[in-house]
Amino acid sequence: MQLPYTYRVTKYDPADRDDHGHYTGAEDSVSDHGVQEAAYLGAVEAFAAEAGIDRLSVREPQIPSFGLGALLPAGLDGLDSLHDGAEVPLAVGLELTRLMLRESGVWCRLEREGAFAVHVGWDQYLYVGSDRPVDKALARTRALGLFPERLEASPYDMEIDDEGMARPGDDAFWATVSWAVAIGRAGLLEEAYVEGATRWHCLTHRTVDEVRSRIAPRARLAVWPGLSSDTAAVLDGLPEDGLVEGVWQDEDGLIHSAVVDETEFQQLADLMSGAEAAALLSVYADDRVPLFTAVMPDGDGVIRARWRTDPAPGDRTYAFLRTLRRGEVISGTVAHVADFGVTFVDIGGNDESDGNAIVADSPGFKAIINIPELSWRHLDHPSEAVSVGQQIRAEILDVDITRERVSLSLKALHEDPMPQLRALIGRTVVGPVTKIVPFGVFVRIEERADGFEGLVHHSELEEAPSDGPRPGIEVGDTLRVKILDVDPTRRRITLSEREAAPEA
Repeated sequence: MQLPYTYRVTKYDPADRDDHGHYTGAEDSVSDHGVQEAAYLGAVEAFAAEAGIDRLSVREPQIPSFGLGALLPAGLDGLDSLHDGAEVPLAVGLELTRLMLRESGVWCRLEREGAFAVHVGWDQYLYVGSDRPVDKALARTRALGLFPERLEASPYDMEIDDEGMARPGDDAFWATVSWAVAIGRAGLLEEAYVEGATRWHCLTHRTVDEVRSRIAPRARLAVWPGLSSDTAAVLDGLPEDGLVEGVWQDEDGLIHSAVVDETEFQQLADLMSGAEAAALLSVYADDRVPLFTAVMPDGDGVIRARWRTDPAPGDRTYAFLRTLRRGEVISGTVAHVADFGVTFVDIGGNDESDGNAIVADSPGFKAIINIPELSWRHLDHPSEAVSVGQQIRAEILDVDITRERVSLSLKALHEDPMPQLRALIGRTVVGPVTKIVPFGVFVRIEERADGFEGLVHHSELEEAPSDGPRPGIEVGDTLRVKILDVDPTRRRITLSEREAAPEA
């Protein structure tokens, strides 16, 4: 957030700088907890007054991992109140500025969107920005013995990483969480509610809604597989050295975590050995890969938190699925043909265009085609229509982001041939019996292996028995039948042997 009137405010006299701009004077680079510190706060107050600011928003707060409780000023009701977007009175903003000047471990940006900002840097460098001229504040700052210098922008303006994920923790996200828990894929939620502070939550089908209700505003979320009840096996996975995070659940159901190196592995093992369940997670970015992540939106559904989560496999799948629409045509490669009638199609790994078709760019994602969607005609096995490695184009029938499932149709790209058979109504044809059922027989009426079949009800057989096909009819026999009706909507063809024209 760049503001047109941005100043660096310091206690360092510009005259005491070398040719490289480095300060060479005698001022200490830490707060004096006294007159100079009060001068900095007075300058911020003067800038805020001239800008008409009496409240500030806390942005991207950070705290030390060892805790903050004793450092919080009055007015912030513990850690839970220090979250991104928390709006505080100017007086509380000044107290936070004081803590940052003292390098107490607390850090945040204090801003009023598009109008005002206070950023505290290292070594007593303060940056104040306004959307309007602040001549009176500048005069007041100089009178306090500080030195304001005009800048184009604060070096602490937020830079958003467009490469990161910003999936909203909305209803759709929590539906995905519930589904992942239900199928045993997920069981643990990591909530980073402030930079440097994390809470862990055990997820079951009974607790998902309750956990959601307790998530801090704008928190970053990561969903992980559940803890293992075999804590001995978990501890056997401790590396020889390096950093790891241990997460464990005690007998009261509380979740604990600790980041340790090899010097504390034994202490961690002692803590986790009596746990009900546990897990070890890497703290290194390349190895720390949750199932999927999200950032909590505001009440209106908009993500205003500017931090991002590192993309997880589920995030890339989510982003990809959001690009797909029902009715669109997509290209892919047949990856597997299952005997139970489902064809799996890899619709990832390519970003080239294919005429009017969409070609996916999410390597490894498998869409499915159920056997009825392979052809308008009857198939006994998908291999009659497709083969592994075959390049195909298909229409998207459905995109289920919650279950990470995409359904395709090959037949949707082709005209249904059955309506053309309506021209045959009233004609007599000869065809083989393909199936015998209690209520009649099926006869193929087209001269092709996958030709359409019609039903001759037992009452329409030439020698009609009272309760089924006449004795002696077998699969493969030929019957002379008349086509009584063709119903493309119900996929039914009605035949009669009794009404068939006699052979010439």
